[in-house]
Amino acid sequence: MPIRSQLSLFVPTDANAEIEAIRRIVDPVQSGLIPAHVTLCREDELAGLDLSELAARLSRTQQGPLSLQFGPPERFGGHGILLPCVGGSAEFQSLREVVLASSQVRPHAPHLTLAHPRNPKAPGNDLTTAAALRDGVRVSFDAVQLIEQVGDGPWVVRGTVPLAAMA
Repeated sequence: MPIRSQLSLFVPTDANAEIEAIRRIVDPVQSGLIPAHVTLCREDELAGLDLSELAARLSRTQQGPLSLQFGPPERFGGHGILLPCVGGSAEFQSLREVVLASSQVRPHAPHLTLAHPRNPKAPGNDLTTAAALRDGVRVSFDAVQLIEQVGDGPWVVRGTVPLAAMA
């Protein structure tokens, strides 16, 4: 079975209830596979990066927790729905550069996926439902999670490195 790994920023519990309620309606499959998150680095970018090296890289910077602001929901890839990042993208990209130890990392637009187009379209999958989230959702992320998925199973956290330690 294929194993996928990535680095993610999970939406903290205090900001998650409203987002997860919408995700369960617009894409119950995705909601069951992984909590609301922003993908920081995809598998092809990690090249064997382990938790100890990730912690070492994060400890060498002065950047603290990452705050991102998200705008109104948008469609992508057919019936996918996401909240685009409208504030904090430069800081997100800087964090990617620290984590990947390079200033030449490809740009990656941060977003929160509410519904993924690879899953069957749920009956409640529409922008009206997603628009119930208030405009201007702001989330402060204080840790990076290394996560793994085996086959089509749920994503599992393999380790967490706090961003607060960077301050």
